[in-house]
Amino acid sequence: MQNENKENCCSGHDAVPRQPKESFSAPGPYPPVRVCERNSLYGRMMLDNMGGQHSEMTTISLYLYNNMLIDENDRISNIFKGISIVEMHHLHIFGEIARIMGEAPRLWTHRGSRMVYWTPGYNTYSVELKPLLVNAVNMEKGAVQKYQNQCARIEDKYIVESLKRIIEDEELHIRIFESLYDEYCR
Repeated sequence: MQNENKENCCSGHDAVPRQPKESFSAPGPYPPVRVCERNSLYGRMMLDNMGGQHSEMTTISLYLYNNMLIDENDRISNIFKGISIVEMHHLHIFGEIARIMGEAPRLWTHRGSRMVYWTPGYNTYSVELKPLLVNAVNMEKGAVQKYQNQCARIEDKYIVESLKRIIEDEELHIRIFESLYDEYCR
């Protein structure tokens, strides 16, 4: 009986049809992480993208909180989890760029001449679905604006390529959260 089940499982003819897996990342590959030349200003920008107040770490931690808070709704909970995994990839990309630029890729940012570590106090912790989704949309829109501003300031084509690819993901996240808002909060 075990072999029979194994054969059915591996044959591609499952008894229960599978739903297409929802994607939380824009189509297409990420560009390789590289830079034209070392630039400490660009490195500090990437650190801020990692561990500043409006950063990937803030987004990841908040989406993890949201995932646990609304675990009674598997669909929304899993969407927050899936998007947080994409945000972790963004964090890694920014960390690699910062490291190449000579910065220690810690969860911190420059404030004047001193370093300030990331804190979970940066988050707005909502407990109801509507403000939780509004906050998520606003965070994603803020990230898009921040990265677009960096694209305009950074003269390194490779960093700009990475930022533009990450913006594509953030714009997808906005559409997903707005769709959830329309479905659950209108």
